[in-house]
Amino acid sequence: MKRLDITVASAVLFLLLAPSAQAQKLVQAPREDGASTPLRVYAPSDNGCAPLALISPGAGGNENGYEYIAQGLQSNGWRAIVMGHKESGGSALGSDMRNAGGLKRGLQELVNDPKAYDGRLMDIAAALKWAATLCKAPFVTLIGHSMGARTVMVEAGAMNNLGVKGRDRFDAYIALSPDGPGEMFPENAWAGIRKPVLMLTGTRDKGLDGEWKSRTIPYDDMPPGCKWLGVINEASHMNFAGVGFAGATKKLTLLETKAFLDGLLTGKCGSPIQSPGITVTNK
Repeated sequence: MKRLDITVASAVLFLLLAPSAQAQKLVQAPREDGASTPLRVYAPSDNGCAPLALISPGAGGNENGYEYIAQGLQSNGWRAIVMGHKESGGSALGSDMRNAGGLKRGLQELVNDPKAYDGRLMDIAAALKWAATLCKAPFVTLIGHSMGARTVMVEAGAMNNLGVKGRDRFDAYIALSPDGPGEMFPENAWAGIRKPVLMLTGTRDKGLDGEWKSRTIPYDDMPPGCKWLGVINEASHMNFAGVGFAGATKKLTLLETKAFLDGLLTGKCGSPIQSPGITVTNK
């Protein structure tokens, strides 16, 4: 290849990669206990005050995951922030696995540890405070997967056996792979949640406390008032994290997430999108 061709090719590659590099950044937000929370921030192209979405990963996850959700919302005009959770990230999960003697037992210990949720709630507070230095967002939503979905439900007001109390600081909530009754949540734990909630699960989304259908119980328990439940055919637990053959799950998750939030931004609940591969009910 000639030198000019190499130069041109390098310039084209730079132009292709530059927007992606500029579209997100990593910041450290100070926490009330003196620790810091890593935030992967996906800023919208518009410099105005955008609606804000905080994304809480599952156990063992970190701020570098759930890119498909963050980028999807970013392209829709949102400021999306994926939070890292030190007390329930990769190092914490690895430690619990070693102490418990396996992945399943380690996961059970971590996702039922009240101190881990205390840390997550401090991370949320740190992220909200950091975002507020930019502007007062006109709308804020909390999105979580797996342990992040448990965090969403706690923040929204679900009763739990761990003694952890959320503060209901958001306009709406989205729970991917929510958990039904079990070690953490008692029966009828979600009856007091009044804010709009979107819940998504899949027919291969098996949980620690039961089969995938147990993940639909929180929807049945909640009072009416802009509550949506979507079940994606053949979607597994990790598909919602973007892992494995997750193309269809990611597409349908974004489809319903955007429809849910777009409606709320207009001041109405809106209507679910009935698309092949997903069944959505609402009340």
